[in-house]
Amino acid sequence: MAEKREDSSPGRGAMEDTPLMRELTRDHARRKKLEGLEFARPENTRVITVANQKGGVGKTSTTVNVAAALSMGGLNVLVIDADPQGNTSTALSIDHHAEVPSMYEVLVESAPLSDVIQPVPDMERLFCAPATINLSGAEIELVSLVARENRLRNAIRDHLEERDQQGLDRLDYVLIDCPPSLGLLTVNALVAAREVMIPIQAEYYALEGLSLLLNNIDLIRQHLNPDLVVSTIMITMYDVRTRLAAQVAQDVRDHFPEQTLETSIPRSVRISEAPSYGQTVLTYDPGSSGALAYRAAAHELNTRPAP
Repeated sequence: MAEKREDSSPGRGAMEDTPLMRELTRDHARRKKLEGLEFARPENTRVITVANQKGGVGKTSTTVNVAAALSMGGLNVLVIDADPQGNTSTALSIDHHAEVPSMYEVLVESAPLSDVIQPVPDMERLFCAPATINLSGAEIELVSLVARENRLRNAIRDHLEERDQQGLDRLDYVLIDCPPSLGLLTVNALVAAREVMIPIQAEYYALEGLSLLLNNIDLIRQHLNPDLVVSTIMITMYDVRTRLAAQVAQDVRDHFPEQTLETSIPRSVRISEAPSYGQTVLTYDPGSSGALAYRAAAHELNTRPAP
């Protein structure tokens, strides 16, 4: 009689507890929750600057994809590209060669925002004020201008008033993407906003330099914009397979429990690929983990009360 062999294959419970299975289960739940969901409009326009002087943390990806997710949820969103590299404009398929009216004309030449804003193709409620290479000289040219730190704040205020006078539908969000530095362009972005969103990469050096950014935000709050608050911290490039990512995410949540979103943005090839096609990940691959995560993060941001 043949000896009965024990089944050494992993049980169903063990298979379901792998990082991949947990991610698939989470994505399925998100897809069901977000399907056809309309976002509630905030009481007033929320102006949010997306800032981190450390490069490569997903700042531009966060700006464009959160903006796209909010607009797909039925909200009116303006993205301001204050980074001379113009990556935000590229990702939204906005023309931004040197001859195009851009944020340079707004900040240096006092042109109204309405002169430079372009509608984002195939996204009815999303608009962008692009950056061109001319903006790279603005750091120097702004130095000699009157009220140099307030030029973006004044431009946004005037634009919102102009829309109201013209009977246009109110903007629900203004998202400002700024360069990975703490120069005058970033100062303008922080003075113009009520809220700061900080993307933090889920890697070893995530918290390095964050204290410098927070100190600068404190200085701007003391001297230029007393209403400024860090309202949101978003963990990006999260790799579910590594303990390090989980540890970094936990450290961030321990330090900033109220500001850190529950939703983390996974490390994703789709998110990286989308800008090369002039798209956000939400239009490039709507069913991907990255797209679902950004939609969930945007919904979480929108359901939190404005400070």
